[in-house]
Formats: sequence, structure tokens, C-alpha cells
Amino acid sequence: MKQNTKIKIVAAKSEQHPISMYLKVWLLLFVLSACSYMVDYFQFQGVLRWTLILVFMFLKAGLIIMVFMHLAWERMAVKLLLFLPPIAILIFIALMSSEADYVFVNRIMSFFNP
Repeated sequence: MKQNTKIKIVAAKSEQHPISMYLKVWLLLFVLSACSYMVDYFQFQGVLRWTLILVFMFLKAGLIIMVFMHLAWERMAVKLLLFLPPIAILIFIALMSSEADYVFVNRIMSFFNP
């Protein structure tokens, strides 16, 4: 009977994170959103604009996933399971876009240069 009581007591305990941590993350998300808004306010154009927007987007998504979805306290295997496929897809997209540029340049050179 004592063993069942111990199990129930241990199962009833839960780890509570301090509210200050969540408030700091919320404030950081607010600052990142303000920076994302400033990209449009200062009218950045071209590659710089899209690079900044994507950087701020990935930072905000990473914070939300790590803190609010409690992934920061998970094992490394779970993190790799979630993050390796998107990273592999991004690498694949980068390789294919460079291949597309190479093919495009070769076609221009062979069709339009006599």
C-alpha cells in the first residue's frame, strides 16, 4: 500500500516554470514583431526585405516552439525528429534553385548566342 501512495504523490507533482520566463519570451516576441513591422515601415526592398522578414519569422517560430510548446525541455531525439526534415527540405530547395539558375543560363547562352 505504501508503494501505491508514493507513486500517486510523485505523479501528482508537476514542474511549474516561472511566469517571468513566459513574460520575457512574450516581450521578445513583441520586439521581434516590431522589428518585422519596421522592415515595411523603412521600405526595404528586394532580397534584404525578404531575408529580414524570414529571419524574424523563423526566430519567432523558434521561440514559440521551444518555450510555449515546451520543446526546450525535451530530449535531443525529439528535437532532431522535428527539425531535421525541414532543414533537409531547405537544403534541397537551395540545391534545386542553384541548378535551375545553371540550366537557365545555359539555355540563354545556347539559344540566343549564335
